[in-house]
Amino acid sequence: MTSLRQPDSFSLLLHAREKRLTRRLIKLRFTGTLPLWLALAGCAASQKHVASPTSIRPALDADQTQLAGSYNRHADAVRALNASVQMSPTAGSAYSGVIHQYHQVSGFVLAARPALIRVIGQAPVVATNIFDMVSDGQTFRIFIPSKNEFLVGPTQLERATKNPIENLRPQHLLDAFFWTPIRAGDPVVLEQVEAPPARFYALSVLRGSGSNLEIARKIWFDRADLRISRIQIYGPGGRLDSDISYADWQEVPPASPQDSVAPPPVNDRSAATQLIFPRTIRVARPQQDYQLSVAITKLALNTDIPADRFSLMQPAGTELVNLGAGQQEPQP
Repeated sequence: MTSLRQPDSFSLLLHAREKRLTRRLIKLRFTGTLPLWLALAGCAASQKHVASPTSIRPALDADQTQLAGSYNRHADAVRALNASVQMSPTAGSAYSGVIHQYHQVSGFVLAARPALIRVIGQAPVVATNIFDMVSDGQTFRIFIPSKNEFLVGPTQLERATKNPIENLRPQHLLDAFFWTPIRAGDPVVLEQVEAPPARFYALSVLRGSGSNLEIARKIWFDRADLRISRIQIYGPGGRLDSDISYADWQEVPPASPQDSVAPPPVNDRSAATQLIFPRTIRVARPQQDYQLSVAITKLALNTDIPADRFSLMQPAGTELVNLGAGQQEPQP
């Protein structure tokens, strides 16, 4: 009997040891693989790209008709401008030849449609004139007191000279303030431009017909608010004549009835438009080496400006520089 019980006890002991060993192996396997699972899970999570909220700008949608309408409403709404400004020239530009000793100058801008503009730049503190420029759409006149020169020439003159002062044109600023409306029938092309984090609509207004079409203007709309951020003006053959940037758009209080210019026609697209205007404008004229930043500190739109405010006569004793004739003539 004893010989029969011993195998049973041994078998039971062996079976119990096997069960304990199996549990240990299972525990070891689970414990060993858990860090691997966590590591794999961690790798998967680290590979997931989460874009930073600050890198994404919400984009508003609009079609070509809506964008052209928004542009035309602003173009029609602004008929006169009276502004106090701070002007900063870019190093090497035409303006730096006139105000090279100043980092920034104060000034005044008067403008009235269709093509009248006067720009006065003054030295800081002493408020003496550095330059005084006017244009009536046909002829520009510029007085440079420090040079004792009075420049006269046709507004269409785009011939760059070796003297950067003679490249100044008041009408270039007029292009920045008064926009040419998009006419019915003008060929227009719409494109979407991605420039992370910004996104834009760009309206290209073409001129010509048939196979002779070429770009006249490109109007950029920031899709964050659908306001115009840039206008590029092109000359013949796709030549970039003016690159104008706009920022810090703000509402402008309406002019009082006694100060306002003639009201627009009843069917004018601007009649019910809340006036807004950019407070920072940067003008670049690559063909004339012209770069200028204009910060508007005080602004009145559509106020009546007397015609004599756009008159600039040659001061006695100054030298007349007739740019249209290509020669200098001393004033008697």
